[in-house]
Amino acid sequence: MKRAGIAALALALGACAGTGSKAPAGDTVTACTAPRPQVCTMVYDPVCATLIAGGRADYASPCNACADDAVAAWAPGACEDGGSAGGR
Repeated sequence: MKRAGIAALALALGACAGTGSKAPAGDTVTACTAPRPQVCTMVYDPVCATLIAGGRADYASPCNACADDAVAAWAPGACEDGGSAGGR
């Protein structure tokens, strides 16, 4: 039973590791790709997300940004223009 719990935790954490594919070198924007994360850790690593409908929003981490279907991509750091607070 303990091993099953550890395996489930490892799987959940692994899902957050694949939150997007890196853009070409020199470009700091990372696209969110399928499958989207279902569970994210509580790590605070702020990002500025580009929304599919236009605009930008701040998220607590890349995982949290890509977990939201409204997000197309993210860049490290908070939005310079003070983007709206993102969900999740």
